[in-house]
Amino acid sequence: MANERIGDQLIKNALITPEQLLEAQKAQKSSGTRLGSQLVKLGHLTEEQLVDFLGKQYGLPSVLLKSKNPNPDIVKLIPANIVQKYHAIPFERTGSTLKVAMTDPTNIFAVDDLKFLTGYSIEVYVTSEESLKWALDNFYDQSASLDDALSSMADEQGSIEIAGDGDEVNVGDLEKEADQAPVIKLVNLTLVDAIRKGASDIHIEPFEKFMRIRFRIDGMLYEAMKPPLRLKNALVSRLKIMSKLDIAERRLPQDGRIKLRIQGGKEVEFRVSVLPTLFGEKVVLRILDKSNLQLDMTKLGFEESALSNFKEGIYKPWGMVLVTGPTGSGKTTTLYSALSELNQIDRNISTAEDPVEFNLAGVNQVQMHEEIGLTFASSLRSFLRQDPDIILVGEIRDFETAEIGIKAALTGHLVLSTLHTNDAPSTINRLLNMGIEPFLVASSVNLIVAQRLARKICQECKEQDDTSVETLIQMGMDPQTAQTAKCFVGKGCSVCGNTGFKGRIALYEVMPVSEEIKELILMGASSTEIKNEAINQGMKSLRQSGLTKVLEQVTSVSEILRTTMAD
Repeated sequence: MANERIGDQLIKNALITPEQLLEAQKAQKSSGTRLGSQLVKLGHLTEEQLVDFLGKQYGLPSVLLKSKNPNPDIVKLIPANIVQKYHAIPFERTGSTLKVAMTDPTNIFAVDDLKFLTGYSIEVYVTSEESLKWALDNFYDQSASLDDALSSMADEQGSIEIAGDGDEVNVGDLEKEADQAPVIKLVNLTLVDAIRKGASDIHIEPFEKFMRIRFRIDGMLYEAMKPPLRLKNALVSRLKIMSKLDIAERRLPQDGRIKLRIQGGKEVEFRVSVLPTLFGEKVVLRILDKSNLQLDMTKLGFEESALSNFKEGIYKPWGMVLVTGPTGSGKTTTLYSALSELNQIDRNISTAEDPVEFNLAGVNQVQMHEEIGLTFASSLRSFLRQDPDIILVGEIRDFETAEIGIKAALTGHLVLSTLHTNDAPSTINRLLNMGIEPFLVASSVNLIVAQRLARKICQECKEQDDTSVETLIQMGMDPQTAQTAKCFVGKGCSVCGNTGFKGRIALYEVMPVSEEIKELILMGASSTEIKNEAINQGMKSLRQSGLTKVLEQVTSVSEILRTTMAD
């Protein structure tokens, strides 16, 4: 079935609207996932509706694997690599018949192969991509494969010789080590395992007596494995070769990129940073997975009034919208969401980024290269000669960039950018400290957004918590609300890796720069005075936004205490 046919049939069955179909098709182009999965991800269809619809379309029984709770022994009758190859997984056995769930039941070659491989008659059921992925994640332990890779390296210890840590490096030896099959296998498995577990970063760290690999999942670092220390140069060299870096240079930092095409044709990019440390080179890989890029503003975590204020700010014809927060707080996602919303055929959009994280169709994106003089300030000057409507500057780091950005905002352009400050009100003082005149700040800035990312409670192991009313009141909750509030935590299960959390949601503090706040800026008011005025006008602080998420049972009290400061 072609995507168009699936989409048309879903509309015909009144399961989605034409607008929802167009949105899913647009998102699908960048993510590489199936149309049905994209519709579920956007919230336009439930998993049950999709699976039921697919069954009717193919004229076959359908199954949602999660609700079946398959026997692990039955599932493992087909190895993980075959499951990934054919997108087919067994879930039940009756006599000599094996029931197999497939995302593409028209693949008769796969059915024949499975029959030959298992020795059973195959009864085909239809399932969705997400349902199959759930079964893969829960029944096939990738760590076992990593252990196998490490074991095979131990067997081949004699054939791998690691170059010394001195300045003299034999490039030929490094290349040979990096090309050893077990090393390649370990690197590939590490990258795939990180994607499978939903990691955002991979840290490969050498120390004096050991090395370790850690994954950052939902903002927290977890140890994934400890490869033998003797493999440190081979691992780093392999990653350098993959990211087209100089393997002979081990004294200076280097940056590169790796592109991988994995199951289902999905493309994942890794941003690679190599840093020389005391005991060898540390490598950090940032995983840029387009399929996980959420550009729908309604699903980012904005409360209704905050989203309304944010949209009003970005739809003004000129002025400046600033997004603030520490590194890794989701600022880029928020700005990309705004650009996605504003990206129309009648608008010229240019961005200056360092680095460009995701490609946005229809947006002119420029990668910064400070070593050749291509900086935020120089790019911004060039943009102003390119007839722009909307400009995104990755970060305002200095007076020059801030000054040009503000002048652009005052001359009929919408300027979006980021700053590193703790909250929205203190952004004003940060701009003033950079040397920008108060009247320029007051007349150019439309809106300031501060944000943090909080981990979401795992829905599979969610249970009520006994947080005291006093704790909630101390955190800033209204006493009357605190009396009836129900708080939840995750107790830990296989779905969330026993952490109790799965996924993240953004907390937002959205401050429109009203006439009253402009007056305070011109008077030289402090951040506290500006904050109090903004709260009087209805702004929710980061802590209050977090408490709202606690009441909605999205996150836990401990997570809000970890990610936000008291007002």
